[in-house]
Amino acid sequence: MHGHEKSDPAILATKLTNKAGRPAAESVERRAGAKGNANQLNTRRAQDRESVSQALERVRQAARQRKKERFTALYHHLSLPMLRTAFFALKREAAPGVDGVTWRDYEADLDRKIADLHARVHRGAYRAQPSRRRYIPKADGRQRPLAVAALEDKIVQRATAAVLNAIFEEDFLGFSYGFRPGRGQHDALDALVAGINSTKVNYILDADIRSFFDGVSQSWLARFVEHRVGDKRIIRLIQKWLKAGVLEDGIVTTNDKGTGQGSVISPLLANVYLHFVFDLWAERWRRRDATGDMIIVRFADDSAPRRREGGVM
Repeated sequence: MHGHEKSDPAILATKLTNKAGRPAAESVERRAGAKGNANQLNTRRAQDRESVSQALERVRQAARQRKKERFTALYHHLSLPMLRTAFFALKREAAPGVDGVTWRDYEADLDRKIADLHARVHRGAYRAQPSRRRYIPKADGRQRPLAVAALEDKIVQRATAAVLNAIFEEDFLGFSYGFRPGRGQHDALDALVAGINSTKVNYILDADIRSFFDGVSQSWLARFVEHRVGDKRIIRLIQKWLKAGVLEDGIVTTNDKGTGQGSVISPLLANVYLHFVFDLWAERWRRRDATGDMIIVRFADDSAPRRREGGVM
């Protein structure tokens, strides 16, 4: 029987077909499905980006044209496309927060999770989680405390920051360089060098606000945001993040100060705060009281005013 099987061409043909044909067909099927899913995903992401871009441009134009008005209806901009776009803008390999959820974990069932998050945000059931405390070394040997938010908090914060950026970018002054779209450390350094090289400088004042991100008044911060944002739901979202606290050594601590350095929303909130407490004051003083020329460069809580031809700041 065994010898007969080896010599029978019909049996051989059947075995070869079963062995080689089925996996080949299955392999082609899988590749086609994966390619189709990838194309669908790319198409939707492109549609999301277009939808988000158009929505933010409308907010930006309104902010530019109506400098004195407050926005009372912003919450609807936290849409499904906005939340999905915010998710894909997050760092893939970032450390997880207290929820332990990574970017890859969330992506595995993205549509369902984003839909559920969107529903909770809009019916008021979304709850901010405490941030996980993490320390990174500073150049002077000290430790810089960072707040690592849970993944869903990062998503909603990034979406909210995008909407608020569209408004406040129309108000921020030109000498502010930190944490702003299209601006960075090199731009601030270029402005500093250009100012020194193009004018006769009497002196430079280098200032850094000690523990700024930990010392910001949350009540004043809310008032500053409300200067342009009249949508109470957005204000409540920000207050949820500020009041969620920080988890360290199993204990959650809350404070009425600080913006949670390291969180997605923190850089924007810091710029809003400094815009009102430093930038507007410095610009007014430069125009009305300064003798001689003064050039200012601010990056986050670091600033370097430069003076020429006498005068005291």
